[in-house]
Amino acid sequence: MWQALKERVARLKRDTVAIWFACRDRRTPWAARILGLLIIGYALSPIDLIPDFIPVIGYLDELILIPAGLWILLKLIPEQVLYESREKAEVWLAAGNSKPRSALGALIVILIWIMIAWWLVLIFATPLGE
Repeated sequence: MWQALKERVARLKRDTVAIWFACRDRRTPWAARILGLLIIGYALSPIDLIPDFIPVIGYLDELILIPAGLWILLKLIPEQVLYESREKAEVWLAAGNSKPRSALGALIVILIWIMIAWWLVLIFATPLGE
């Protein structure tokens, strides 16, 4: 059981890096590239939308959202591009490189938090009678 789980996690890590490569390939359709850059940007972001220190909910994005997004992307990317990207990812990871970081993903998460904070300020700053 633990071996199967370890293999799944390794495949998920490889596919995350593979999609990172595939989104930069010109043969990948634009819709997949844009969706891929958003999902991979978030997956590789050093900042989480839902912080991990929040019990249970903090890990939902890693357990549900990211794998679901990767599954959709794996269906949208052409097979040849995906095959080549997986090979690049295996070489990347075998060389001891850590998964890439995404400044864009961090920026997106920060902007979302700013929008939420602004929204809360607008809600709680206005008197109830208005």
